[in-house]
Order: sequence, then structure tokens, then C-alpha cells
Amino acid sequence: MPDFIYLASQSPRRAQLLGQLGVRHELLLATPEEDAESLEVVLPNESPTAYVQRVTALKLDAAIARHKRLGLADAPVLCADTTVALGRTILGKPEDARDAERMLALLSDSTHRVLTAVALQHGGRRHAALSVSRVRFAAITKKQIAGYAASGEPLGKAGAYAIQGAAAAFIEHISGSYSGIMGLPMFETAQLLRGAGFNT
Repeated sequence: MPDFIYLASQSPRRAQLLGQLGVRHELLLATPEEDAESLEVVLPNESPTAYVQRVTALKLDAAIARHKRLGLADAPVLCADTTVALGRTILGKPEDARDAERMLALLSDSTHRVLTAVALQHGGRRHAALSVSRVRFAAITKKQIAGYAASGEPLGKAGAYAIQGAAAAFIEHISGSYSGIMGLPMFETAQLLRGAGFNT
């Protein structure tokens, strides 16, 4: 059994959380010729749960193909995807600060779900898990929203916020997995890794 895994994610938060589990990893990132963004397009009438699981599976398929194409050493490959859902509405990564303001206004004074799907493949065996958490935002003023959007932190984040950043000041309550909201649920990931033969 290899003593490391490949992490197919650009997220420094996922790399940090994986490090907390004591698992050695190497990054297996999309190459410039890959159209990684197209994998995240939402299908018509797709539920948030179906969406995040499908995107994670597609990302893992792409990572497995990349691993084979590059002729890399054998090791498990881990992928994850996080989405924010308000009811059945999926809030992805904002296009710009104005789009971030729109999303944050929707989240203000309401409870939303954060869904993170994780998938691990080694050889022909694939294991998957889903973490669903609920996050309650207090009422946020337009000035607070504008200030946070202008900080740049919402860009590249599902739902236009990072729980480990300044947006923590808006959050009244969470129910579920803090690490899952960050992007990699530790409990579910550890279970997948143990299933693949790692001691976590």
C-alpha cells in the first residue's frame, strides 16, 4: 500500500485539513488544456445533492485520467467538491464582487446548507461520502456585505464566503461539520482513507 495519496484539488484549505489527519499527499492538479470549469455547470432541475456528488465524480474521473496520462506512481486519488444551497437554489462561486453581494444578501438572516462530497479511488475501487451541514447567518447590513465583498475573500468560494475567514462574524449557528463547511469533512474523509488501508 502506498504511504501517500494524490489530492486533486487547488484548495489550500483541503490540503491543510488533509495534513491534520496526518496523511502525506501530493497535488494532482488540472493541466491548462483541461476545461475544469465546465465540470461545475449545473444541469437543469438538478438538486444540490445530485449536483455536488456528480461534480465530485467527474472531477475524480478527470484526475484518474490525468494520473494515467502522466504515468505517475500508484496511489489513491482524493477529490472533493463543496456547494452552498438555499433551498434547491445552488450558490456556486461568485463571478465578481457584485455577484458576491447578491449571494450574501440571499444568505442574510436565513439558514442554508453546505454540502461537501468526497470521493477516493485506488485501482478499480471507488468510495464516496457526503457531508451536509446547516449554517445560520444573522441579518447582515448592506454596508457589511459591501465591505466583505470588497475584501476579495468571497471570490473562489461557494456561496461567496469562507467560514474560517471574516465571514465568521456573520454566523449565528452551525449544525454539522465545521471542516466540511471549510471544504473537506474530516470524519468522512478519515473513514474513506481507513477503507483504503490508511491508518488515520
